[in-house]
Amino acid sequence: MLRLAVLVSGGGTNLQAILDRIADGTIREAQVVRVISNSDRAFALERARKAGIEAVCVTRKQHPVPEEFNAALKEAIDACRPDLVVLAGCLVVIPQIIVDAYPNRIINIHPALIPSFCGTGYYGLKVHEAALARGVRVTGATVHFVDGGTDTGPILLQKAVEIHQDDTPEILQRRVMEEAEWKLLPEAISLIAQGRVTVEDGRVRIK
Repeated sequence: MLRLAVLVSGGGTNLQAILDRIADGTIREAQVVRVISNSDRAFALERARKAGIEAVCVTRKQHPVPEEFNAALKEAIDACRPDLVVLAGCLVVIPQIIVDAYPNRIINIHPALIPSFCGTGYYGLKVHEAALARGVRVTGATVHFVDGGTDTGPILLQKAVEIHQDDTPEILQRRVMEEAEWKLLPEAISLIAQGRVTVEDGRVRIK
């Protein structure tokens, strides 16, 4: 059984998508063993508690020194002995000490088609604002492994989403979540749980 530690920062809709797909059997051989948030206001923590999953909060307010925060976050992850760390709407830049501890065992969902609209500064609504400002016709979401950069790790899955002429950032954000994010992240976890994913020379291979 693949043990999942899910890191969140906000409402937890991607977390809920994972929990729903585990509950209905779409994801087999995987379980969420701990949800960790960097915000004590994150509704995702309540979603976890309702599902009977341990919910832990590690904030910068508790640990104002960056090195102390990084160490506390790593300790919270290590304590649940995860096989896979899932960033599901997590706004924390994962420190190198965690990347090094879990090589090719951390995945992230990004609300754009990497390499477009990604990297430092591109998160949340900012991604969709940038896509609309550029006038692209298609956007989407990407699941990738996490390495030492920002949105630079090997790409696992991508799904395109059409942009409509009258879209606002909020409308586009919702469509990307519904049509791409909530489908891709569970699919990625399922593939990994089945042992079908390998990373070779910086590229993902799916059996």
